[in-house]
Amino acid sequence: MAPEALAHVLRPLHDLFDSQDHPDLLVGLGLADDAAVYRLSDGSALVATLDFFTPIVDDPYAYGAIAAANAMSDVYAMGGQVLFALNVAAFPANLPPDMITEVLRGGAEKVREAGAVVAGGHTIQDKEPKYGLVVLGRVDPGRILTKGGARPGDQLILTKPLGSGVITTAFMRDRTSEEQLQAATESMLRLNRLASEVALAAGVRAATDVTGFGLLGHASEMLVGSDEVLGPAESPDRGQEGQGAGFRLYFDRLPWLPGALAFGDDWVYPGGAFNNRDYFKDRVRFDSRLSEAQQVLCFSPETSGGLLMAVPPGRVEEVVGRLERAWAIGEVVAMAEPAIEVVL
Repeated sequence: MAPEALAHVLRPLHDLFDSQDHPDLLVGLGLADDAAVYRLSDGSALVATLDFFTPIVDDPYAYGAIAAANAMSDVYAMGGQVLFALNVAAFPANLPPDMITEVLRGGAEKVREAGAVVAGGHTIQDKEPKYGLVVLGRVDPGRILTKGGARPGDQLILTKPLGSGVITTAFMRDRTSEEQLQAATESMLRLNRLASEVALAAGVRAATDVTGFGLLGHASEMLVGSDEVLGPAESPDRGQEGQGAGFRLYFDRLPWLPGALAFGDDWVYPGGAFNNRDYFKDRVRFDSRLSEAQQVLCFSPETSGGLLMAVPPGRVEEVVGRLERAWAIGEVVAMAEPAIEVVL
């Protein structure tokens, strides 16, 4: 769903939840985050999420594996470890059984790569294929990665290149090369498991994965979370009195999949890019030298994207050094009215 429509339908549900009635629900329908977290004991909590979508590639095995990697990413974005998963699937009655098997095999083998197992699931018939997972994991209640908690001085690190949404949209329009689609597929297939482990080891406080709301949509949610977590002038790290945490991103530092910038210039975007821009634009200020196409590209939805994390300044080299792919794309700065600045 578009972010504005999603916010509208979820708004009444917030009235049904009182955190005082459920003290062990550490992350739920309060501030937007990547997964729910329920405390089981002082040292253990359950982290749970669900995600599924329609095919974005022709290969049924790759489709299943990408959907699984995307679903598990929410657990990694919370600093958790995947325990097991359940299939959620809808397939047309006339879809060849061998293709369905390949979708499920792709998902199961990607879950096995994560050190977990698919333990069951549920399927229905539908006109359009849909596949994904319910994912259950474990996290230390004292070491949860949430969207909130970024402090001025933190460096913003991204662990996968951007552009999967425009690449897959271009593919559906028969405009991609084999090399462009392969690069996007390999990126979407890569788990965020190691990135999550590195973030925890480096003392990262705030992180999210970049998926359907695009880079700027998910960064905006981190801003809201950070403002709520820190409160007004909470600590010296917060900067001058009364100021909060804002983000400064450098467009020229953003990593892009092969072909993504060119497709952006040709206005090859998934529809969600414009929904994201309409909803999140009020928190974003762009350098006047950036074209409208470049601006929209920053709102474009991603599938199985990387982690965006706010890394303490003294731990940046450690994080970048331990990850095969990681890019420093900006920093957290003190702002009177928290916003995202995108500059060259």
